[in-house]
Amino acid sequence: MRVTELADPPRTRRPVLTSLEVLCVLLVLAAVFQPQLIALLDVPALRTGSTVFVAVCVQAMPFLVLGVLVSGLIAAFVPPDALRRVLPAKPGAAVPVAGAAGLALPGCECASVPVARRLMQQGVAPAAALAFLLAAPAINPIVLVSTAVAFPGEPRMVLARFLGSLLTACATGWLWARLGRAEWLAERALRRVEPQHGGNRWVVFAESARHDLVEAGGFLVLGGLTSAVFNVLVPTGWLESLGGQLLLGVLVMAVLAVVLALCSEADAFVVASMPGLPLIPKLVFLVVGPVVDLKLIALQSGAFGRGFAARFAPVTFVVAMACAVGVGAVLLGGS
Repeated sequence: MRVTELADPPRTRRPVLTSLEVLCVLLVLAAVFQPQLIALLDVPALRTGSTVFVAVCVQAMPFLVLGVLVSGLIAAFVPPDALRRVLPAKPGAAVPVAGAAGLALPGCECASVPVARRLMQQGVAPAAALAFLLAAPAINPIVLVSTAVAFPGEPRMVLARFLGSLLTACATGWLWARLGRAEWLAERALRRVEPQHGGNRWVVFAESARHDLVEAGGFLVLGGLTSAVFNVLVPTGWLESLGGQLLLGVLVMAVLAVVLALCSEADAFVVASMPGLPLIPKLVFLVVGPVVDLKLIALQSGAFGRGFAARFAPVTFVVAMACAVGVGAVLLGGS
């Protein structure tokens, strides 16, 4: 007796609504209801906020793109042991050399963490690798040029940011060389990592640049929105009052730098657009942000261990504030 199997009826595919369809619907609705939207959004505060947001993003985007391209080229074509070959053997002497290497090997904060871990895996002293981690995103030429563009009338701000950031990197590296312990670093921080993408350098370049651009671009948009909100909602007199209370202004801007977690190639445009603040609190924002923020703490926890991050982040925060205030007092005075 033959048993015939009935085939299952073909399944009908349910339509999937993607972001592209949503965008098309929103554009159509915006075109249809354009007069109503203009009347609804024609508010002076919204116009001011949108102008600030667009200005910050447009000014910062070229430097952000250039930064991620350079970072991708370094990840793909610069050998991991290139810095190790030029560093002195003694950790104390290697720290300032590794910090100064940030001028030649630019990269964003996100890229500097895996680079520092690779340096440790290649035998570089942790103190020197950590100095490079802090210096590379803060003193590279792209960041310095973007700072000069953001502060066209204050050339001292560029020098103050360079010296404050380099001093922060070196001081933190020396503190680790003197007080740091190897057991604070997780085992994975020293474990050898096999190369990915089959050794195809252009694939590494494309993936690194794409990852950095997407991640840093999101933080740039967040920074632009924050700057717009500051200009619209925060009274100018409130920010000006911080100028008369230097300690409060420094603490507020330092904490803000940690919370906002902006990319170092774009943070100068955000802080420059905040009215009423004196230069020293703005300098604190520029020095603290690239060396300690929420995303860096998370990245350092993953790369070096939570015990390391719990010790390293507070020390870096205090050192960065102290270095920024000291350099600012000398170079910027009462500005």
